[in-house]
Amino acid sequence: METVAGPSVATTAPVSAGGHLADNIVYFARVLRRAGLNPGPGAVIDAVEAIDAIGIGSRAEFHAALSAVFVKRHEDQPVFDEAFSLFWRSRDLVGKMIALMSPVAAIGERQKAKAGTARVSDALFAARSAEAEERREPDVEFDATLTVSEREVLRQMDFGQMGADELAAARIAIRRMVMPQDLVKTRRYQPSRDQRQLDPKATFRQALRFGGDLVLPKFRRPQLRPPPLVVLADISGSMSQYSRIFLHFLHALTERRQRVHTFLFGTRLTNVTRALRHRDPDEAVERCAGAVADWSGGTRIGEALKAFNHDWGRRVLGQGAVVVLITDGLERDDTALLSEETARLHRSCRRLIWLNPLLRFSGFEARARGVQAMLPHVDELRGVHNLQALSDLVEALSRPVDRSVDPRRYTIGMGRN
Repeated sequence: METVAGPSVATTAPVSAGGHLADNIVYFARVLRRAGLNPGPGAVIDAVEAIDAIGIGSRAEFHAALSAVFVKRHEDQPVFDEAFSLFWRSRDLVGKMIALMSPVAAIGERQKAKAGTARVSDALFAARSAEAEERREPDVEFDATLTVSEREVLRQMDFGQMGADELAAARIAIRRMVMPQDLVKTRRYQPSRDQRQLDPKATFRQALRFGGDLVLPKFRRPQLRPPPLVVLADISGSMSQYSRIFLHFLHALTERRQRVHTFLFGTRLTNVTRALRHRDPDEAVERCAGAVADWSGGTRIGEALKAFNHDWGRRVLGQGAVVVLITDGLERDDTALLSEETARLHRSCRRLIWLNPLLRFSGFEARARGVQAMLPHVDELRGVHNLQALSDLVEALSRPVDRSVDPRRYTIGMGRN
């Protein structure tokens, strides 16, 4: 019987036959824990028993068994797949490396890093990096002219390129953000000492206490309240790198602000407002992932906006609501429906802000049909790919419309002036 001497998959040996496969599964669980997943001791025992039950057949079966035990949330699947690919690597790794370094393989376009690669690499080689740092002699440098604080670097770093530690630091920074304090006038009134507007009802009630002999005027002013905030967030496959950190931001926003309504959409619309009201942010995000059936799938923005306008518009868009739409605008269906429903949504709210992660590219142009269909019907177009962009959004919600982010600047020269 063949045994496993290192982090690689055997072909026929069961776990109970000896070797180091069980130890490797334990170590693999530690790597997943450092990468952001949460496999407990019970999950490790279940994984060992599962492999012992099915035996070591093929790599696909081994991957499916471990994935069924360790992956509890949709957004953790890309991280698990990358960790499995790096940890349980094949025995012909040297041959593959030689093939990759050959001139034939070098010709071609550089492959884009998969989602979760940075987090898995940090988790897998964290111990080795720590040992290397201990052996390395300290370098003393006195020239600090071009140094930048770690906090500033974190604020400018793209969410999709963050490792596990950086994502944890970003979530802490989001919880410490000062949320917007925008106030609008409502139809309700409250007592006021400012003698500008007389309150007839309060004046008559006061006069009745004295039998009408003494009439003391009472005054009122409009009550100020934060307007309803409605968030429509895209969770399709093209937005998977940003969905989880967005939900942490929306959780912090829901916790500190009244009347926040959150909807997630891919191919269908899902209301997750109640799930985000849970006090623990991780539990709230997990409940959102459990409530959504089309996480990291396709996207149908026009159909989702149509469902919202028809089913939820009158319920949540009253009293000068502000709508925040988070999507990249890459529509696959008919853009005529998308343009119509975006225009209807714009007419139903006081302010429509579009957050697009594609603005992280300096050369962004409105060439996609979905982007061109939505641009004429939004008030602001902002980026949402890093902490600085989220801070700018919070400041923007506390002040009037900012003309410096007018979406029309992207339509110049494209027939939409």
